[in-house]
Amino acid sequence: MTDQAQTILEIADDELILGWRNSEWTGIAPFLEEDVAFSSIAQNEIGHARAWYELAARELGTAADELAFDRRPDEYRCSKLVQLQLVPDWAGTIARHYAYERADQARIEALKQSEDLEVAGLAAKIDREETYHRMHAEMWFDRLKDEPRFSSALEKLEPLFTVRAEHVPEFAELWEEMTTVRRSVAGATW
Repeated sequence: MTDQAQTILEIADDELILGWRNSEWTGIAPFLEEDVAFSSIAQNEIGHARAWYELAARELGTAADELAFDRRPDEYRCSKLVQLQLVPDWAGTIARHYAYERADQARIEALKQSEDLEVAGLAAKIDREETYHRMHAEMWFDRLKDEPRFSSALEKLEPLFTVRAEHVPEFAELWEEMTTVRRSVAGATW
């Protein structure tokens, strides 16, 4: 696997898993507006994952669905940051949201400079959509930055973005849930 395919697969895995984790707030977020916001962000992240999986699939000679749902849990390259099941910890969820968006912005900026025009174009398109995610995260950061629970969560979570060699225990349960249809219905696609 080329370095570029590996990077794209890591991004796709991060986006897919974060989308699933953000969707866990649907119907239970502390405010109706946040219920809608996190549902929307989750949909965007899963859509971004699909686009990245399609790019990686072409290079790897497979299909996006196979990369997203047919791998074993230990084959996913997502960061520990996105794997964590944080419901009902709102402060922790916002800390993850803020940490992820900052790290993702740097990664997308680098990809926008890629010599591969397809990668650079997709990164630019996704960056335009991610602008709203960053604004949302920064708004919450400004509200919570002086709260000890938020500061503590941010300090604990930020380093986890770079950890990809291992999975948290709750990742297996998420994998079971998100691959149930694919594993139970032959030929199911998303």
